Amino acid sequence: MKRIPLLFACLCLMAAGCSRPAGDTAVTTVTVQKIWDEGTHAAFTSLIKFNGKYYCSFREGWGHVFDDAGKAEGKIRILCSKDGASWTSVAHIGLEGVDLRDPKLSVTPDGRLMVTIGGSIYRDGALIGATPQVCFSQDGEHFSDLQPIEIDPAVRSKDDWLWRVTWHEGTGYGVNYRNGKVMLLSTTDGIRYGLVCPLDPPAEIGDEQPLNESTVRFLPDGRMAVLIRRDPGTALLAVAPAPFQEWTWRELPLHIGGPDFLVREDGSLIIGGRSFLHPGHIRTVLYKGTVDGGLDERYILLPSGGDTSYPGLLIEGDRLWVSYYSAEGASAKTAIFLATLPLTVFD
Repeated sequence: MKRIPLLFACLCLMAAGCSRPAGDTAVTTVTVQKIWDEGTHAAFTSLIKFNGKYYCSFREGWGHVFDDAGKAEGKIRILCSKDGASWTSVAHIGLEGVDLRDPKLSVTPDGRLMVTIGGSIYRDGALIGATPQVCFSQDGEHFSDLQPIEIDPAVRSKDDWLWRVTWHEGTGYGVNYRNGKVMLLSTTDGIRYGLVCPLDPPAEIGDEQPLNESTVRFLPDGRMAVLIRRDPGTALLAVAPAPFQEWTWRELPLHIGGPDFLVREDGSLIIGGRSFLHPGHIRTVLYKGTVDGGLDERYILLPSGGDTSYPGLLIEGDRLWVSYYSAEGASAKTAIFLATLPLTVFD
């Protein structure tokens, strides 16, 4: 894949009406490389380092959901790189009659690469069921067959979507969403999941808006933080100490689609996702955040537009790596990009 010439992103004012001194807009260089552009629509990325190599997963299909005939049957592509510059495909995973999407990568406590995937079934353009899927790899080259994720029957439904799993002290945690509600699940083998607790925001936050895509991370002091997408409202951040039953809720000032975030050693957050900061112009955006729900009023716009977002975040040395997808030009075709930028821009 060819490397795009050095591009830049501006650290801009986040909220209209904020007062800042004239000229207080910094500029930083962002190296952006297109790493995949085959097919018509590639989207919903994840990024991880495993056994000394880099892996990027995403969905491939004819469109965001459906093809021209109204059929949804996306497949999962996994790329591998030794250096982040040259990428090759190591897996192309499909399941007949099922739309696979949102492949999220993690490494299990026993050292396997795990891929959790949403599996949706459509009929006549309507969603009739969803069962999360999972597969594993010992070496990053050979992947096991897909198998359905088993959720405790007491909380299982026909429309489950386990969006991402994060491992901590031998246990994997992920948020399952359905019908606008979210619940925290846990696993020890990546296949069978039980309920930890429902995640119900208090009424003063606004509990009437549907909740869905959620990412779990852990703070330096061991507390869990969960970033939750809310439609059409702004994102939520929930924080709790073990055993993750008593939650503090914060409302972020912006809507964030396809949310991912990382926790730095100082406890600050690097948050990425889709945002509508400029009316009519969708962008993939990075923010510096805090566990009390604050966002720095500066933000980083990655070169992106149209159908875009769903970043994967990885800290490698003194740089942040960001996988994401974006439409190219005026067409509906999308490609997968890898951006790298210095961590110092978040200091």
